[in-house]
Amino acid sequence: MDARIVVLAGDGIGPEVTDEAKKILSAVADKFGHSFTFDHQLMGGCAIDAKGTSLPDETVEAARSADAVLLGAVGGPKWDNPNAGSPRTRLAGHSQGAQPSSPTCARSSYTRNWSAPAPSRKKCWPASICSWCAS
Repeated sequence: MDARIVVLAGDGIGPEVTDEAKKILSAVADKFGHSFTFDHQLMGGCAIDAKGTSLPDETVEAARSADAVLLGAVGGPKWDNPNAGSPRTRLAGHSQGAQPSSPTCARSSYTRNWSAPAPSRKKCWPASICSWCAS
């Protein structure tokens, strides 16, 4: 399998974690005959510093065209702004209408059950800030 993976390392510990994840993915690729190409893009505080926005349009386009996205931690005290919205939530809103079978909610620690009837689905609070839970 050949795959292009967009790496959104983010901030703080994010780059360290995604670097280690890339090492693991490369070992898997070597062992099983896969080929992974890593495309590093900006997201979070580093994107704010470089581009003035937490999720630049070129990052969204790269993620849309990728086979997978490796997402690290984003944010930190330097960029705290509760009214700015989460770049993870914004990125989730650009999933080309695809609904993962069991995505991890961008604002919580539980997994959303897409097959459950709508009234019994767990939702973020407030749901309006999460593109998965607002549906």
